[in-house]
Amino acid sequence: MLVHYDKMPETARVWIYQADRNLSDAEVIHVQQLLEGQLSEWAAHGASLTAAVKVFFRRFVVITLDEFQNAASGCSIDTSVRWLKDLGAETGINFFDRSIAFWHNNEIKTVELTQIKSLVSEGILTPDTLIFNNLVAQKSEFQSKWQQKAGESWMKRYFQQIPA
Repeated sequence: MLVHYDKMPETARVWIYQADRNLSDAEVIHVQQLLEGQLSEWAAHGASLTAAVKVFFRRFVVITLDEFQNAASGCSIDTSVRWLKDLGAETGINFFDRSIAFWHNNEIKTVELTQIKSLVSEGILTPDTLIFNNLVAQKSEFQSKWQQKAGESWMKRYFQQIPA
């Protein structure tokens, strides 16, 4: 059963799919409508799943599931992953981008893990840079910890000074 994202409880499970580029306005509408149609029929072992989808910053597709109603099964999760893979094949967008996304000059930028040290030394990534933690598991964490300062995240080790 499809519900509006704002109606999902704080305990809802979250999956975040990061696109490899910003989506156009038309692509956002297409992604939203396609996934809403899929979620309206999403089920686990015949039991309807209460879920929502929302595209954030034209870059992140977020699916939430109220597991209090019915929990997802491995097969239903695989089905949702397949939706994004099929959508990516149709649109040429990789929704499984695993690079590090961060805010820079009011834009979302991405960087491969191997480039973090050089961006820190160039001053592009600082302890105050907001990064996206796409591993949050619940809506409450999504709202409070999805965007966090790099210096307060797993990246803090890159900002520690080396003793003289």
